[in-house]
Amino acid sequence: MPEKAKNKLWGGRFSEDTHQLMERINASISVDQRLYLQDIRGSQAHAAMLAKQGIISSSDAEAIISGLDQVKAEIQAGDMVYSDSLEDIHTHVEARLAELIGEPAGRLHTGRSRNDQVATDLRLWILDFGRELDTALRNYQRTLVELAESHVSVIMPGYTHLQRAQPVLLAHHLLAYVEMAWRDRARLADCLGRTAVLPLGAAALAGTTYDLDPSAVAAELGFDAVFANSLDAVSDRDFAVELVFVISLIQVHLSRLAEELVLWSSQEFGFIAMSEAFATGSSIMPQKKNPDAAELVRGKSGRVMGDLVALLTVLKGLPLAYNKDLQEDKEPVFDACDTVLDSLRVMAPMLAGLTVNDKRMGLAVEDGFLNATELADYLAEGGLPFRVAHEVAGMAVRLAEERVCGLEDLEISDYMALCQGLDVEVGPELMEALAPLHAVSRRTSPGGTAGQNVETALREARKRLWPEA
Repeated sequence: MPEKAKNKLWGGRFSEDTHQLMERINASISVDQRLYLQDIRGSQAHAAMLAKQGIISSSDAEAIISGLDQVKAEIQAGDMVYSDSLEDIHTHVEARLAELIGEPAGRLHTGRSRNDQVATDLRLWILDFGRELDTALRNYQRTLVELAESHVSVIMPGYTHLQRAQPVLLAHHLLAYVEMAWRDRARLADCLGRTAVLPLGAAALAGTTYDLDPSAVAAELGFDAVFANSLDAVSDRDFAVELVFVISLIQVHLSRLAEELVLWSSQEFGFIAMSEAFATGSSIMPQKKNPDAAELVRGKSGRVMGDLVALLTVLKGLPLAYNKDLQEDKEPVFDACDTVLDSLRVMAPMLAGLTVNDKRMGLAVEDGFLNATELADYLAEGGLPFRVAHEVAGMAVRLAEERVCGLEDLEISDYMALCQGLDVEVGPELMEALAPLHAVSRRTSPGGTAGQNVETALREARKRLWPEA
């Protein structure tokens, strides 16, 4: 009988041992050990189905399921000894199961391959994580809503091109990020719907000769559907790419808000003060209070987008069906998931701890001619074509700049002179129209910044985010 390799898993056809460097790069246990719960759940459901279908005995299935519970307890207690020679979490679980229950453990792998097993585990892990991520997004939204409610009448500059543009309510600004998070949650739910397709039963790539019942396993594990093509089932990682894309966009949204917090907390803006719990000092400048938590959230967007590119690059040249390259799928997925969850969990208390300087925001609204559009609208409502009204308003801005004053500081006679020869009347009510509060309250169009709109939006957000209330 030919001599077989000593240190190769499933090495019956090999006579040469695995090189130690190959063993090191081949091992994924340092990454995929976090799949142990999903691996055990999937194996228990598989064993129960095998017994139900008469493929293994009920006593063997019971021994397998009970033994897997013991393996789980050992892992949770920190008693599992991991080794690169056993490559991955799936082999560690099965090897320890064999030590515990003996021969029946060898029947667990009937009708399945590591290819469909690992795909099942990753899908299960993502489904579990998705619920955790959605909860974190909801809590982040709740914090934004509560912050908006507590500053519902504060007026601040709205910006385009980072230039002061028109006055808006701070609450309206914060609610924009709530809207982004609603889209994030919808994309996440959509992604999880496509993730909830069971690949177990596809075996290595071609299916199996055993009379399996994948639908029963799907029902037991909480999947919504079963694979339609065995080749696709073991090689598909679209669901992982979708998740990391969703996470990338969440992280980008967090980064945008983090950037505003960094700007707003600077002395140049002075709109907010960060809680000291989320700020750090300087090693050389004693006066510094750096918004490091916000900066880190902003910086981590590059890391998450890198995870997305890494995952896409792994997949881009793979022929059907399974290839070892797919072992590289989990690290970017786990990294992206950990990063976004940490970011959301730090962002919520950081927002809750902000101190808003409403006076500084109010002063900023009064500087920069944010009421120029109000002047143009006033003239247009008086009968001028808007483009003509826009030009007159621009002339008024230039005049105010020359006098180093605001539009509201010009005299009615100044406006009458600017409108000379035009078919429009200028009266004292113009000064009321130029007031910031008036500018805000007039924006009653759907989705506008008017107080009544914002209050309605806050009520609707509260209904959706606190349905139990």
